[in-house]
Amino acid sequence: MDLALRKDADRIIKESIAAVLPDEAVKKALRSYRPRGGKTVLVAAGKAAWQMANAAADVLGRVDKGIVITKYGHVMGSIPGVECFEAGHPVPDENGFAATRRALEMTADLTAEDTVIFLLSGGASALFELPKISGSELKDITTQLLAKGADITEINTVRKRLSNVKGGRFALACAPAKVFSVVLSDVPGDSPDMIASGPACPDSSTCEEAEAAAEKYALKMSPQARALLKEETPKELTNVETHVTGSVSELCRAAAAAAEKLGYEPVVLTDRLCCEAREAGASLADTLKSHAESSRSLAFIAGGETVVHVTGNGKGGRNQELALAAAPVIAGINGAAVFSVGSDGTDGPTDAAGGYVDYESCKALETLGNQVSDVLQNNDAYNALKAVDGLVFTGPTGTNVNDVAVALLRRN
Repeated sequence: MDLALRKDADRIIKESIAAVLPDEAVKKALRSYRPRGGKTVLVAAGKAAWQMANAAADVLGRVDKGIVITKYGHVMGSIPGVECFEAGHPVPDENGFAATRRALEMTADLTAEDTVIFLLSGGASALFELPKISGSELKDITTQLLAKGADITEINTVRKRLSNVKGGRFALACAPAKVFSVVLSDVPGDSPDMIASGPACPDSSTCEEAEAAAEKYALKMSPQARALLKEETPKELTNVETHVTGSVSELCRAAAAAAEKLGYEPVVLTDRLCCEAREAGASLADTLKSHAESSRSLAFIAGGETVVHVTGNGKGGRNQELALAAAPVIAGINGAAVFSVGSDGTDGPTDAAGGYVDYESCKALETLGNQVSDVLQNNDAYNALKAVDGLVFTGPTGTNVNDVAVALLRRN
């Protein structure tokens, strides 16, 4: 491993994530909030929920009651007046269902003078859920969609219609109380109705699109679930004020700024990356290969969310697969490296945030008997990268604005 390149990668990762932490974003959004005289209820859901709720509590001073629903291991302490719950992600579980039921209890029977401060971040599609079907069937449908490589828009379009809270239904349940919604975006394009499946946003997706996704991925569903796909979601809500703050585009800009400080010429290729993880990794690596003769230090940056078609029984995540897929392409190109991380600090069902490879990684893997093509076929990027110190660890970051992948070419 080229230690100088790895040091650059770690610094870019650290500074990129620091730039999109939710504390200041929440405080900024709440500057326009004016108490209305009634009760204030705080509801925070998603992988950045605790961090957002903690910042909001500081600004508001007090809340009448509140709840945080976040991923296991993401609660960082107590918040006065706020109940904290941890639940399953990316597949919802009973703890999430119970916590969401508690949120609905807290927001029931409110008046037009009351306000719900709703703090939403990526991951809430799984964490903030109370299904209209059995929990086991919802988990199975989610697992099917993830395993078959459905993108986030397709997944959310289906899940909205199987839920008591998604697709604007949570805001509807809060009425006549006002909902002041602060949204940390993890969806390319920052569409509010797709972020965490839009619990407090009028839904732009249609029943026809949900049914098309079910057919496209040959989803195994009960007759009850199929019937729910035909039930339309709220298309208009009059009790919601939404502030979208933080996004993958900001993450990409932060990565570019960090790379530039290290002497690289940054190029943001896209902030809407949406394809197979291994295809994205190979494409970034090809970009480096085409600039291999350059005398300049270059950094190519792509943000978004890739997908993985699960074909094996190994361990890994989309960012690890992206990085590993780049290894054979950049092998032998001095000064070349590719890394990819999830801004929330977790990548798939692993404790790593993502993966890193450089021009020496492929040889190191082969020396240990690992062929990249075989590892990818078994979806075992975690163990392969672990063997060559290619895992990236950040721990839970408190934010979630999607992923960033960077291809470096160092020339100094």
